[in-house]
Amino acid sequence: GCRFVSDNGTEVDVDFAADGSEVFDLWRLRGYGLSLPEPLDVTDQEMRSAVQSLQPLLNEVRPGWFGVAN
Repeated sequence: GCRFVSDNGTEVDVDFAADGSEVFDLWRLRGYGLSLPEPLDVTDQEMRSAVQSLQPLLNEVRPGWFGVAN
């Protein structure tokens, strides 16, 4: 995986699928929310609903893991 940290402390953490594409899970998404200057802590169900609302921009590439659609 790879973790990026901005100057203000915001963290973006991704992993890589077998094809090299970037993917993330709800744990990584939670870390991002908690690292924001005004931390955002939501439930797994709220995060899953938010990610699902972004389809077809995001795909669930394997159970619980999401990536940007091609």
